[in-house]
Amino acid sequence: MSKRTLFKNGMVITLDNTIGDFKRADVLIEGNKIVAIQPDLSIDDCEIIDAENQIVLPGFVDTHRHTWESLIRNIGADWSLNTYLQNIYFGNIGSRLRPLDGYIGNWIGSLEALEAGVTTILDWSMIESPEHADEWIRGLQEAGIRAVFAYGISGDGEYWNRESKLRHPEDSKRVKQQYFSSTDQLLTMGLAIRGPEFSHWEAAVSDIQLARELDIICSMHLGFGTWGSVDRSIEKLHKAGLLGPDLNFVHANTIHYDEFKMIAASGASISVTPEVEMMMGHGYPATGLFLEQGGRPTIGVDVVTSTGGDLFAQMKFTLQAERSRINEQLLKEGKMPEQLALSARDVLEFATIDGARALGLDHKIGSLTPGKEADIVMIDLTHLNLFPLNDPVGAVVQCANTHNVDSVFVAGKAIKRRGKMLDIDMNRLHQRAAESRNHLLTEAPVGYQTNK
Repeated sequence: MSKRTLFKNGMVITLDNTIGDFKRADVLIEGNKIVAIQPDLSIDDCEIIDAENQIVLPGFVDTHRHTWESLIRNIGADWSLNTYLQNIYFGNIGSRLRPLDGYIGNWIGSLEALEAGVTTILDWSMIESPEHADEWIRGLQEAGIRAVFAYGISGDGEYWNRESKLRHPEDSKRVKQQYFSSTDQLLTMGLAIRGPEFSHWEAAVSDIQLARELDIICSMHLGFGTWGSVDRSIEKLHKAGLLGPDLNFVHANTIHYDEFKMIAASGASISVTPEVEMMMGHGYPATGLFLEQGGRPTIGVDVVTSTGGDLFAQMKFTLQAERSRINEQLLKEGKMPEQLALSARDVLEFATIDGARALGLDHKIGSLTPGKEADIVMIDLTHLNLFPLNDPVGAVVQCANTHNVDSVFVAGKAIKRRGKMLDIDMNRLHQRAAESRNHLLTEAPVGYQTNK
C-alpha cells in the first residue's frame, strides 16, 4: 500500500466549487493523490498531520516566471522596462549565462517559489545551447517543483532578429523526447516564443506550429508598451485560425478590447504580472478587461529582478489595481463605489485553478479534489497578522505573506514543514549562488560591482 497521510482538523479551502470549503475537515492523501476530504475521517495506518489552526489549500500556480533571474534578484528595483531589456537582452547579462548559471538560477528560483507556497511555475527560459537546456531542466528537477519548462530563445542580441525562428527547433524535439515523453511527472514542456510582435510573422507561425507538433503549451510576450495598441497581433492570429487553448499571452496590457473577446472565445490564456507591469511601464493590468469578455486571467511574478518571488503580493496587486480602475471610473462620474469590482475569491482562483487550467494541468492540480495530485499549502493562523480569523479567503489574499506558510507539499511529498525547508544545504546554496552572481555581474555594464 502507498504511504497515507491525513491532514487533521484543518480549515480547508478546496477551490473546487462542487465540494466547497470547510470550517473544519480532514484531507487524506495516498501516495501522491488526494483520496478524500470530509470532517472526522477515521483512518488507521497513516501519518497524522495536525492541521488545527491552519488553512489548508491548493498550492499556488505562477504562469509566468523567468526563474533563472533569482541570481540577480532585486537589482532592478528602479528599472524601467527599457532599462531591464537593455541589461538582460542586449548582449549584457543574458549573453553571459553559462549552463551552470542556468542550473543554479533555476534551482534557487524554484526553491524560492516553493518556500512561498508556489508549487507550480511556468519557467520562461532563455536557451543558448542544448547544454543550457539540460542544465535549466536539472535545476527544476533538483528543486522538486512542479513546472512547465518553456524552451525559449537566448537572452542576447539575436532575440531581436525578427527573421529568425526559435533558435533550436531540433533541440526542442530532442528535449521533448528525452525529458518529457511522459506527462505523468512533475515537469512538462512548453515553448517560449517571441511571438508576432517580436519576430517576423512567418517565424511566429512556424513556432506555434512547432509547439502544436510537440503537443505543448506555447507562451509569448504580447500587447504591452507601445507595441500592442498598434500591432493587433491577436486579430491577426484569430484571422489565421491560430488562436487556441494551448496559447498563453503574457501581459496583453494594450491590446484592443475586441481582442480580449477573441482570446476568451478561443480558450487561450493571459498571464497578468501586475506589480512589474505597473512599475516598469508595460501598461495597466488587463485583469478586468479580460474578465469582461468572459476570460479568466492568471497571475505571474515575472522577474525577481524587480519584485519578490511570492504570489501573495501579486494577488494583492491584481485585486487592488482592478478595484482602483473601476473606482476611478465611478469617481469621475461623481459616484462613490457601493460594491467592489473584484472579489478576493476570484483572485485566489486566478492563482490556483485558473492558472492550472492555463497550463493544461487542471486535471492534476489547482484544487483540492479527490483524484488530483496532492499539491498542498498550509497557512499558519497563529501568527499575529492572521488571528482572530474571520474570512479565510480574505486572510490568504489580503493579509497573508510568506512568513505564514507553514508547510508545502508537492505531489504528496513534504518540501517545507513547520516553517522550514527540508533537505537543503543552505551553505552550499549560498556559495553556488554567489559564484554565479559574481560571474554574471562582475564588470557588467549595469553600474553594479560584486564584492568577492
